[in-house]
Amino acid sequence: MLFDSDRFTEIWVTISRNKVRSLLTGFGVFWGIFLLIVMMGAGTGMQRGMLKNLEGFATNTCIVGAEPTSEPYKGFQKGRRWTIHNRDFEILKQSIPELDVLSPMVFADRGAGDNVIHGEHSGSYNVRGLHPNYQLIESPFITKGRFINDMDISLKRKVCVIGKDVYNEIFPTKTDPVGEYLRVSGVYYQIVGVASGMSNVSIGGRTSSSVLIPFTTLQQVNNSGDEIDILSATAKPNCSAKTVEEKMKTILKANNSISPTDNQAVFGFNLEEVFNMFKYLFLGIAILIWIVGSGTLIAGIVGVSNIMMVTVKERTKEIGVRRALGAKPITIVMQIMSESLLLTAIFGLLGLTSGILTLYLADVYWIQKAENLFLTDPMVSFGTAVSSTIILLFCGLIAGYIPTLRALQIKAIDAIREE
Repeated sequence: MLFDSDRFTEIWVTISRNKVRSLLTGFGVFWGIFLLIVMMGAGTGMQRGMLKNLEGFATNTCIVGAEPTSEPYKGFQKGRRWTIHNRDFEILKQSIPELDVLSPMVFADRGAGDNVIHGEHSGSYNVRGLHPNYQLIESPFITKGRFINDMDISLKRKVCVIGKDVYNEIFPTKTDPVGEYLRVSGVYYQIVGVASGMSNVSIGGRTSSSVLIPFTTLQQVNNSGDEIDILSATAKPNCSAKTVEEKMKTILKANNSISPTDNQAVFGFNLEEVFNMFKYLFLGIAILIWIVGSGTLIAGIVGVSNIMMVTVKERTKEIGVRRALGAKPITIVMQIMSESLLLTAIFGLLGLTSGILTLYLADVYWIQKAENLFLTDPMVSFGTAVSSTIILLFCGLIAGYIPTLRALQIKAIDAIREE
C-alpha cells in the first residue's frame, strides 16, 4: 500500500521534527493558494456584479438619435436641426433584414417642481413614451396590471405604467393603483400597471423611477406631431448590432436629406460593444489573477522543494543505510515525494479552505449588506476548487521530484562513511 500507518507515522515524524521550518515553509504554500482563491473569487464577484447591472437588458442593443448636422447638404446649411419621425420608424423596420426589434422613444420635459401628482402625494419623475415591443429590449417585471399594448398606441390612450419607486412614494398605503388616475404635467392618465426595472442600464431614466406612456399619446400631449427622440434596436441572433446601427444611420441620413459623410448628424450607442469590452476586460483580469496567484503559489512550492533538498542532505546517512539494507529506489522515491506531497497538501488545503471561508464571510457580512456595490456573490465555483486542489497536489509532487533525484544519487558506501 502507498500509505500504511507506519509509513504515515514516519513521514509525520520527519516533517514535525523541525516544526518552525515546516511551518514557515508551509506558509508559503498556504499564502499562495489563499491569495489565488481570494483573487479569483473577487474577480468572479466583480464580473457577476457588472453583468447584474446589464441583467434584463438585451446586450445586442443599439440606440440612435438626431443631432445637428455638421455639413451643408442639398441646400441646407450646416448646423440644421432635424428629427426622426414615425415614417422613419416604419421604413427602418422594412429595410434592414438584420433588425429584430425596433422601438421608438419619446421624452417629456420634467419642468420645475413635481410633475406627477395623485391626491396629496406628488413627486418629480422621468416620463417616457414607449412602444409595446420595448419589453423585448428591456424586460420590466410587471408586478401589477399590464404593460402598454398595441391598442394603446393606435388609439393614443391616456394610460400609463408607473415604476416601482413611483408606486411606493405616490401610493404609500400600498393600495392597488390599477384603474386610478395620475396627473402627469397637468394631464390625467389612467394607471394600467406597475413595473419594476430589472436592469441598471437606463435610457432616459430607470424604469423603476419612471412613468411610461404610449409614445403616440406623448407625441400628441407634447404637441410635437410624429417626432421621435431616439430609436432603440436589437439585432437578430448571429447578427452584429454594429451592422444594424450603421444601416440605421445610413437610412436615416438618406430619408432626411443629410450628407452620407456627416458623422455627427446621427449619434449612436452600441451596448454590444460595451458588453464585449467588459468580456475582454474580465478575461484580462482572470489571466492577471492566474499569473499573480500562480506566481505566489510557485514561490511557495519552490520553498517546499528547497526544504526537501535540505532534508535529503540531513538524512544522507539514513538513506545510505536504507540502501545498504536493500531498500529499493522506488521506496526512497515514495518516501521523499510523500513527505513533499503531505506538507503541500496540508497547508494548501488550509489555504484553500481559508480562502473560501474569507469569501463567504465577506459576502455575508459586507457585500450583501452594502448598497450599489460592484461585487456580487464573490465565490469560486466547485470546478475551480477541484482544479485548484489538483494543481496543488501536482505541485506537491513536483516539489518532491528534484530532491528525489538527489536522494537516488546517494551511494550506500559514501553515505555510511559520512559523519
